[in-house]
Amino acid sequence: MNEPNQTVPEAELHAYADGQLPDSDRARIEAWLQDHPEDAAKIAAWQAQNAEIRSMFAPYERSKESDILLIDRENAPSDRLKRLRLAAAAVVLFALGAVAGHYGPPLLERPELQLASSETLPKEAQNAFLVYAGEVRHPVEVFANEEAHLATWLGKRLSIPNLKVPDLQSLGFKLVGGRLLPVDGKAGAMFMYENQTGERLTVLVGRNKKNRTTSFRFASADSVETFYWIDGELGYAVTGEISRDMLRQVAEECYKQLPS
Repeated sequence: MNEPNQTVPEAELHAYADGQLPDSDRARIEAWLQDHPEDAAKIAAWQAQNAEIRSMFAPYERSKESDILLIDRENAPSDRLKRLRLAAAAVVLFALGAVAGHYGPPLLERPELQLASSETLPKEAQNAFLVYAGEVRHPVEVFANEEAHLATWLGKRLSIPNLKVPDLQSLGFKLVGGRLLPVDGKAGAMFMYENQTGERLTVLVGRNKKNRTTSFRFASADSVETFYWIDGELGYAVTGEISRDMLRQVAEECYKQLPS
C-alpha cells in the first residue's frame, strides 16, 4: 500500500501513459495505480485518445532522415520504422474533458522529457485568436489577394523557405490573410480563415530549435478550442470557436499541407 500522504503528479501519469518513464519509475506508478482506480481509468482514457490521434494522422506521416535524432541519437532503426517509432513514443493527447484554461504541467522535471516550451504555443495561439479574430477592418497585415507575397514574406521571416498558406476551401473556410507576430519570443506567422457564416479560425506557426519531441494535443479556454502539434523544430496550432470535430478536420488538412 502507498503511504496516505503520498501523491503522484499528473505530469508523471501523462508520462506513464505515453511510455516515457524508465522501468524503475513505471513500477512505482503501477503500484500507485493498483490502489487508485480513478487514476488508472484516466490513463486508460488517455491511451485510447492517443491511439485515436495517431490513427487520424497516420496516413500523412512524413519521414525525414533526422526524425530518429529526436528520440535516439545512438540507435537508429530502419527508415521504415523511424516515423512509426516517433509517433508511438512521443504522441501525447490531453484529456478531451480538460478543465477550461488548464494546459497541464511539463511532463516531468527532466530535460529529456520536457516539451521545450511547447506549452506556450496553445496559450499564444488562443491569445492571437482572441485579439485578431474579432477585428473587422484590420484582422491581418496582408490580405488574401496577396497570398503569394504573404507566404514568401512570412516564410523568409521564419526561415521556412517552403512555407505554404494552407488551403482550407474544401472545409468551407477561405483565407482572410495573415500577419507576423511573436511566438515564444521569436518570429511567428498567423493565417486567418473565415467561412460563409462569418466564423473565423486561425493557424499559428512558430519555430523552436530546442524541441526534441513530437506531440499532438487539444487545449480549451472557455469557448475557444486549440489543436496543436510539434513537428521537429516547428510548432503549429489551429484555433477557433468551432466544434472539435471541425477543428480536427482543419488540423488534419493543415498537417498534410504545412512543412515539417
